[in-house]
Amino acid sequence: MKDLKSFNGKRLKTARTLKGMSISELAEALDLQRQTVSMYESGKISNPDFPKVQRMSQLLNFPIDFFLGSDTELVKAAPSTYFRSLLTTNKKYRYEQEIKISFVTTIYAYLTEYVTFPHVNLPDVCDTDNIEDIAIKLRECWNLGYGPIDNLIFYAEKNGIILTSVETSTNDIDAFSQKIYINDEERYIVALSKNKSTAARLHFDVAHELGHIMLHDWEDDIENISPSEFRDREQQANDFASAFLLPKETFIKEVGAYADKLNYYIELKKKWKVSIAAMIRRAKNLKLISYDKYQALMRQMQKMGIRKCEPLDDILVTAQPSLLKTAVEMLINDNVLTAKEILQELSDEYNLSLYSDDIETLIGLNKGTLKTCNVTPIHLLALK
Repeated sequence: MKDLKSFNGKRLKTARTLKGMSISELAEALDLQRQTVSMYESGKISNPDFPKVQRMSQLLNFPIDFFLGSDTELVKAAPSTYFRSLLTTNKKYRYEQEIKISFVTTIYAYLTEYVTFPHVNLPDVCDTDNIEDIAIKLRECWNLGYGPIDNLIFYAEKNGIILTSVETSTNDIDAFSQKIYINDEERYIVALSKNKSTAARLHFDVAHELGHIMLHDWEDDIENISPSEFRDREQQANDFASAFLLPKETFIKEVGAYADKLNYYIELKKKWKVSIAAMIRRAKNLKLISYDKYQALMRQMQKMGIRKCEPLDDILVTAQPSLLKTAVEMLINDNVLTAKEILQELSDEYNLSLYSDDIETLIGLNKGTLKTCNVTPIHLLALK
């Protein structure tokens, strides 16, 4: 028998966090004491009066069933979630994004019942710890060659990496990733911030998260490692991203005699879809330019006003995450499921009750894709 519905205090905390409200703010809006709301969230007071639950639903913009859903663990996640800005981002903002990624993984787990997604395709790198070699092995595994990667997001999804774009309440979050297990099969979810949407930024963010996937242990909670070790892992992921996007031998030949010319890097950006600053750092790390020349080029960019907003950022484009979007559209367009059935099954079978526009935002669906309306059925009659 399906569990009887009852109020879930953890869901109240989840909804409040995503709404950006403090306990005190929610308590005031509900005309309750702060302690009462805190006890709802902790489960010390169970099943508030239903009118209060209705008011919570209105204030926080979540369906009532969301607050009555259980927390059955349908998707197992590894302890670590890699945030690039772990040391500088407020924990509440990280928690907010972890909630969103948990919603995405639940939607993905549901879709696997109907759709065959690409399996994770990663090379075995047990025989080396050299970052340059590991980056090349991944390129070879994905048949990318050694030149520019035009649409990295497309190739990552093609090889089993699940990507999505999320709205963030702070510009401190660039991207983050998580390892999950569905039916004992490991998967990786990468979330990209909609606040950082240039092609060069997206490519580096994806490559950085691929660095964590290829290089690092996901079973240790990174909240418990030292700041210095975390910085080391971040630097390793950055080094991997540079080596993956700008392969050593190809990049050395490409830069040639113009390694110290800023205008040449602007030209190269059109081809490689990598930021000018990242290419200059790569040239310095490969000893194509001295550290003094590297600093001089950075100062030149600063003086020209192109450090934060580079040339071509408003022109170059890349693919957006589309795997989950395509799966839902295929189910609807091929008449496998209606939008209403998708929302209902997510709620009934996966304990995820969300409004359609929230799901559309989470997985990049066009607005209105999951919109449902009550239509009066029409009898089909034949004229005599």
